[in-house]
Amino acid sequence: MPLSFAVTWDYRCPFARNIHDHLIEALLGGADWDVRFVPFCLGQVHVAEGEPDIWDRPDDDSGLLALQAGVYVRDHHPDRFLAVHRGLFDTRHIHGRRLRDPEVVAAVLDLAGLDGAAVLETIGSGAVLPVVRAEHESAAASHQVWGVPTFLVGERATFVRLMNDSGGDTELATRTIERIVGLVAGWPELNELKHTTLDR
Repeated sequence: MPLSFAVTWDYRCPFARNIHDHLIEALLGGADWDVRFVPFCLGQVHVAEGEPDIWDRPDDDSGLLALQAGVYVRDHHPDRFLAVHRGLFDTRHIHGRRLRDPEVVAAVLDLAGLDGAAVLETIGSGAVLPVVRAEHESAAASHQVWGVPTFLVGERATFVRLMNDSGGDTELATRTIERIVGLVAGWPELNELKHTTLDR
């Protein structure tokens, strides 16, 4: 039976990028996992009390366009999702491009063999935002998720901050994710572990 878990993401977070790089590398390398990728909008988390939800003003959020693009590809072109997922993370964190720029997002989609303009048109119609909102709100309500990346394993949810990406090492990526899921599922007594200093 494959390992089954979910992980939240927002393309703006460097720690989400590290975790998802491990996930992508391991899955492309043949890891036998059942992974659900859950969008979680950091812009909504940071809405001040009394302000309207980011769902009502999506153009104000710097990451929501890319998040919608990722969700659209996940749901309609799953065979291209890992390429787009990696591409959007790398565009932000390796190349330093702005993910609120439609041309930047479209270029990532085009590179993965999709019609970027058509995907953006669908997003512009408002068809994808309710999906992002529903999954974000479901994670917050069911597991008290407040950030990314959070691993959801059964009834347990754990925020994980990993300092490195996979470096293209499939074995490392697989071992890392399985270690994390094992801790989340198998050691619920561990509530928090954080180094007081870093080696770098």
